Amino acid sequence: MSSVAVVGAGPVGLTAALLLARRGVAVTVLDRQRAPYPLPRAVHLDAECFRVLQDAGVADAVRDVSRPMAGLRLLDRRLRPLAEFTRDPTVEPHGWPPDVLLHQPDLDRVLRAAAVGTPGVSVEDGAEVVDLRQDGGGVSLTVRHRAGGADRSVRTDAALGCDGAGSTVRRLTGGSMRDLGRPDRWLVADLLAPDADLWPGTHQVCDPRRPVTFMPVPGGRVRFEWRLAPGEDGAAAAPALLERHGLGAAPVERVAEYTFRAQVADRWRCGRVLLAGDAAHLTPPFVGQGLGLGLRDVHQLAWKLADVLCGRAGDTLLDTHQAEREPHARALIRVAQLVGELMTGGGAAGAAVRRAVLAVLPRLPGIADFAVAGRTPPLRRGPLVERRGRAGRRLAGALVPQPMVRLDDADRRLDDVLGTGWAVLSLLGDDRIAVRADGRCTELSSPELAGWLRTGRATSVVVRPDRIVRSAR
Repeated sequence: MSSVAVVGAGPVGLTAALLLARRGVAVTVLDRQRAPYPLPRAVHLDAECFRVLQDAGVADAVRDVSRPMAGLRLLDRRLRPLAEFTRDPTVEPHGWPPDVLLHQPDLDRVLRAAAVGTPGVSVEDGAEVVDLRQDGGGVSLTVRHRAGGADRSVRTDAALGCDGAGSTVRRLTGGSMRDLGRPDRWLVADLLAPDADLWPGTHQVCDPRRPVTFMPVPGGRVRFEWRLAPGEDGAAAAPALLERHGLGAAPVERVAEYTFRAQVADRWRCGRVLLAGDAAHLTPPFVGQGLGLGLRDVHQLAWKLADVLCGRAGDTLLDTHQAEREPHARALIRVAQLVGELMTGGGAAGAAVRRAVLAVLPRLPGIADFAVAGRTPPLRRGPLVERRGRAGRRLAGALVPQPMVRLDDADRRLDDVLGTGWAVLSLLGDDRIAVRADGRCTELSSPELAGWLRTGRATSVVVRPDRIVRSAR
């Protein structure tokens, strides 16, 4: 059996392990921390990310520890509403709530339990990778156990660096990060405030002098993020900042300063060592895609790596990892930078213009839907994305929708019908769809898929294992 070492047991690394194991690859997850990190970090996931978790077999369990997000509310510096963009949690083109808020330790527990319970996956805590070497036969990692004892070697066919912003794997392969913008210091606080009377969505205070983001999180928690002034002591400022929101007496679970960066790695692949998640890119927080980018990385990489290791494809397939993922990451980083500037930039004059524009903007047709659409850009044209012809330009590179479909007298999500490999969906007429996947052909009825194909002016699409449309005609 082929094997992969995943360095880093955060959500991205554990999801990668589950995706690879489902495709017949043995996985060893190595994490330098002696125990799972207990404090919150990420708080948001979108429906596209839930499809990754669905493929990994944990989406239902993650949904059980999260709750739908109501949308986005923009406030002025006095916390007066400027605009509100709401989301309908019942509209699920991907088969899951459009956005959810969660407490990351809950997500970590779900993923870790699934990984530990999956045959072929082992998780080792306190195992620090200190060296890495490659030869024609695979990858050798030197692992140092932080509890003591002699270093040991772990031999695998490939390795994934999912070990965060300070990635050891990136450093050992000679990679570095490239800046796409200036770093930005923020103070992040998580409170235990079950009685806080807050709208169940994300609040953005559009104050150029003190931008603030806050939202209620499951478990009676509230997350606050404030931009810090140059030289400002965040810990000293925290009590007054919380008091302004009427939560000065709430127990504080965590307060930490973060430097949010916009960066991408210069090299995502070195032989059979590849990077994913924060090891490959870092984004400002304004569109909540930090964790989502990493989950998309491993979803699009797992099947490629499995195909290479199992002999179904040559190593050159791995060249498409950075070629596909880096432009997508850069695009979302630019969106985050632009949204941050639109919400918080411009000084006093910018605040006045923002108030006037936002008074009208939500009433314009389509604007509110666009503001909360949650869609990410399609992948660019390449070896695995054929954007030729009218249908290809419309559909190729984007995710196929995931409606519930009726099959074998049961309602099932489309991805579960398609399995783990390639698939072809063809419009037969009316709402009938032919599905060729996993070596069999099935006919089902789906008004949603039929309407999507017709809107894209297509009669047939080829769908990759990560549910991205390769080609349409």
